[in-house]
Amino acid sequence: MSEIVMTAAPPSRVTLPRDALVMSARCLRLSARTIDALLTALLLPVILMLLFVYLFGGAIQTGTEYVTYVVPGVLLLCAGFGAATTAVSVSNDMTSGIIDRFRAMDISGTALLAGHVAASLVRNAISTTLVLGVAFLIGFRPSASLAGWLLAIGILLLFVLAMSWLSAAIGLLSGSPEAANGFTFLVMFLPYPSSAFVPIETMPSWLQGFARHQPVTPMIETIRGALLGTPIGNNAWLSVAWCAAIIAVSVVIAAVVFQRRTA
Repeated sequence: MSEIVMTAAPPSRVTLPRDALVMSARCLRLSARTIDALLTALLLPVILMLLFVYLFGGAIQTGTEYVTYVVPGVLLLCAGFGAATTAVSVSNDMTSGIIDRFRAMDISGTALLAGHVAASLVRNAISTTLVLGVAFLIGFRPSASLAGWLLAIGILLLFVLAMSWLSAAIGLLSGSPEAANGFTFLVMFLPYPSSAFVPIETMPSWLQGFARHQPVTPMIETIRGALLGTPIGNNAWLSVAWCAAIIAVSVVIAAVVFQRRTA
């Protein structure tokens, strides 16, 4: 009997990848059923891009075609919108009683949250592809090499991963799906006071300091530089550092809060 105990692996370690995959498939099915939220996540970034290009683009001087300037920022905004739905999904799980059923099935909190994050990555891949397709139709012409595309995609994936884990933590901290949606709206406001839609130099002096040093700006400048060939500088390293910090803090908070709420 002692030999069996020593060689048997903990069930959670053995089943974690499988459970995370099952939870990912579940979250994707739930996303497909909530048509209104799915359409919002897919179409809102496209609508915003069209509004900026055709309503405001003629009045904004960026030194290049406005569609060329604005698309990298819209891609990041799209990723943020897609990740924000994770907070509502996690909050729904925590308030609907489904967590008790998962615990009875020996599904860990790590697998549940990883499933939400993985589903967020899939949703964002679809919405980003849609935004890029529309951008090409309205005149976006990047000059990126293969390395540039890989860098831009890598930064987008890191940002989605960071925002998804942050949204999961917000969903756990929130008392209701409505509150979770409100908190993530504040986070998703960050691309606006950045270099996403207008050059920072055109902003009021009191806002320029915040716009230059907030986490979204180096990510946008990295994606823009990778796709359009503009200077990147140390923005790529700053982007990776910001994303790593957000992921680390969010994972710790999510683990602690989940344990306390399900104890």
